[in-house]
Amino acid sequence: MPSEYAKALGARLRAIRTQQGLSLHGVEEKSRGRWKAVVVGSYERGDRAVTVQKLAELADFYGVPVSELLPGGAAPSPLGPTPKLVIDLERLQQLPKDKAGPLARYAATIQSQRGDYNGKVLSIRQEDLRSLAVIYDKSPSELTEELIGWGVLDPEARRAVEAF
Repeated sequence: MPSEYAKALGARLRAIRTQQGLSLHGVEEKSRGRWKAVVVGSYERGDRAVTVQKLAELADFYGVPVSELLPGGAAPSPLGPTPKLVIDLERLQQLPKDKAGPLARYAATIQSQRGDYNGKVLSIRQEDLRSLAVIYDKSPSELTEELIGWGVLDPEARRAVEAF
């Protein structure tokens, strides 16, 4: 029978996964089989103990600090949905290069570093948006509005920028 801590840890793992719009099978696909759906599901239910190493690797896969996965402590509780900064790569490809070239190159670099070539969307961090704002010589909120206007960022991204 899972301990209360294992259940709480599993709930946080599930919350992060669902915030990213991933099913258990989606995790397996996105990780190219590195994370099996049955294993991640057993971590989420608290049926299987997760080592510190595996937890750190899973946090890296999800792109969150390990502290976000741990119950209690410094992470906010309960874990609520946070707005995402997700670039629509398909829309980005349709934009003129003179307009979107810097963003396309930046996104390609992130994809290369992560080995993430799904080609549909790319999650970026607030720090990435700050860097892009410097490249475009705009404030993060101005760039966010421009990217929303281009159709490469969802209007929900405004909430993420407000958190700066």
